[in-house]
Amino acid sequence: MVLRTALAVCALVSLAGAAHAAADVEAGKAKAAPSLIQGCGACHGPDGNNAIAMPGAPGQPASYSAKLAGQNASYIAKQLSDYKSGARKNDIMSGMAAPLSDQDIQNLAAYFAAQKLQVGAASKGSLALGQKLYRGGDASRSLAACMSCHGPDGAGNSPAKFPRVGGQQADYTLAQLQRFKDGIRTNDPNAMMRDTAGRMTSEEIKAVSEYMAGLY
Repeated sequence: MVLRTALAVCALVSLAGAAHAAADVEAGKAKAAPSLIQGCGACHGPDGNNAIAMPGAPGQPASYSAKLAGQNASYIAKQLSDYKSGARKNDIMSGMAAPLSDQDIQNLAAYFAAQKLQVGAASKGSLALGQKLYRGGDASRSLAACMSCHGPDGAGNSPAKFPRVGGQQADYTLAQLQRFKDGIRTNDPNAMMRDTAGRMTSEEIKAVSEYMAGLY
């Protein structure tokens, strides 16, 4: 594990699911390519290492979409399926996922998982608090250490569909944790992320988000 200076009560997750043909990385690459209207690369970057801030909602600051490069394929596939079904709500992503077949989802997940993640940097100002929470949690509040599910290097757990959080855009992670805390995002198994984020202050959410940005 290395950290550059610049989530989660574990539960067993069922691995049962419908069988798919072997994922096709090249087909996923073609599907991800930016186009005039549609294509994952337009927001997430051609290789999943997005570098362009997207405009925020009225009154809200611009923010980055998720980095997908190196993300666990099982997690990407679950999120795309959840967008398609409505289990995870986002007007843009729901529209993007709606026409995807199950095989398209598997291909896209395999493509982005195969790309090399470009790690960011952790904020020095948040380093101590972020590290404390990520590695040790806070037993006095029954706040589990993030690494108990996401691993010491932030790589996540692919069989359990826990995402890679190391190297993720800090403001994207912050936004997702806040959505879990507010009960807006609800596609976490057994409400584990809603429970975890709900125990965190805004300062702690910011600190752990910035810490994980440089974790790899």
